[in-house]
Amino acid sequence: MNKLAVISAFLGGVKNRYIQYHPDRSIRKIIESAGRIDGIDGLELCFPSDFENVGDLKKALGDSGLGVSAINVRSRRQGRWLRGSFSSAVAAERREVVDEFKMAMDLAREVGTNRITTCPLNDGHDYVFEMNYFDAYRYAEESFAAICAHNREVRICIEYKKNDPRTRCLLGSAGETVSFCQSIGAPNLGLTLDFGHALLSGERPAQSLALAHRAGRLFYVHLNDNDRTWDWDMLPGAFHLLEFVEFHHYLKLAGYENDWFAYDVFAKEVDLEDHFRLVAKLTRKIENLTARLDTDEIRRLLNERNPSRSLEYIYDQVF
Repeated sequence: MNKLAVISAFLGGVKNRYIQYHPDRSIRKIIESAGRIDGIDGLELCFPSDFENVGDLKKALGDSGLGVSAINVRSRRQGRWLRGSFSSAVAAERREVVDEFKMAMDLAREVGTNRITTCPLNDGHDYVFEMNYFDAYRYAEESFAAICAHNREVRICIEYKKNDPRTRCLLGSAGETVSFCQSIGAPNLGLTLDFGHALLSGERPAQSLALAHRAGRLFYVHLNDNDRTWDWDMLPGAFHLLEFVEFHHYLKLAGYENDWFAYDVFAKEVDLEDHFRLVAKLTRKIENLTARLDTDEIRRLLNERNPSRSLEYIYDQVF
């Protein structure tokens, strides 16, 4: 069974462009809060904000008994790297990014994880004729190759997204990101498959999972839901329950077990701890629904390619 983690930022000052829903909190307060949530086993820590005092961070984690699923390196910053980070046309900026990732990789082992995840949101463009695509891919390849070479034992996970804050991010789909990883060839470079981001890109998440797994690049999983029009970071199964069941079925086939799920779920006017208690509960319920499916029968039905028979079986077992 996979363990469950919350991205630390989602237990702090939760806000969007218009409203702040919860007050800012120190990482110690966030860790204490996570420790009170039934079903939550750990945190995905954010770099650099959570690492201002590494000694205090390690002590707070030790006192709580929580694990660390990954370090999320923020590759977009207020006032820095405004034209992208990995793909910046300014060599000095790219060196800064690589150096920060190396620092985060060294810290990862200190807090008990071998995984770095990042969402290169600001690496992209808003307009036609704004970006030199050839240079952007080349610069990004060089940046990630240098990061991965620092320590092959630490996995680097790219969380792709179609847009936000750019109208088009450089790595916006599972296929693009798998291709990008393969072009570099580093064995420790792969994907964070965010269920909601796959929906936003018009994908079937289970298919994206299969693609990443076949390439040996499925490194990490984020769970949340949305209505496919925007990355709303909603409760798992709020909109796409059957897609979640299919996704978990394929996770089992891919052998993604005894690992971590992490949540970027947005709690607005509701209590944070109660919201993530429900997040964990819904995840376990979806896993239990998925467990009702017989793998051999699913394989037989898929070979038959009759959706009437497949959906009848799914509904008979799940509902």
